[in-house]
Amino acid sequence: MGPVNWLAVIVAVLAALIVSAVWYGPLFGRARLEEVGPGGLGVRRAPGRTVALTATLLFVSASMMGHMFARVGSETLSVKPWLYFMMSVGLAGAFVIPSLWVSYTHQRISTRLALLDAGCWLAVYFAMGLVFWAFKA
Repeated sequence: MGPVNWLAVIVAVLAALIVSAVWYGPLFGRARLEEVGPGGLGVRRAPGRTVALTATLLFVSASMMGHMFARVGSETLSVKPWLYFMMSVGLAGAFVIPSLWVSYTHQRISTRLALLDAGCWLAVYFAMGLVFWAFKA
């Protein structure tokens, strides 16, 4: 196992924040607000704290992804670069989105919102995989 590329982890978090800001801003922000309104895990009145919490949670995901790529090893990843994307998007498609949808079925969230959120997570995890690929982490 090689070392975790912490610079790639930080840049992956920044990329994820940018993708999610664009996704829930100009792309689909209005559609999401129509359905659920503003929110933020108890930090509704402090947008700065919302970003800090989001960045912290994305750091946990990016750190685990960095560890996963370090565990696979740079030799394997240099021969099979598609693994960056297969593994990062696979995490979203096999773990994040299904767990989100299980929660959504209990909360009676609409299919529209579930699809918007799923698309965001696919895009975010793809962006993080792209960063790790670019850094050859």
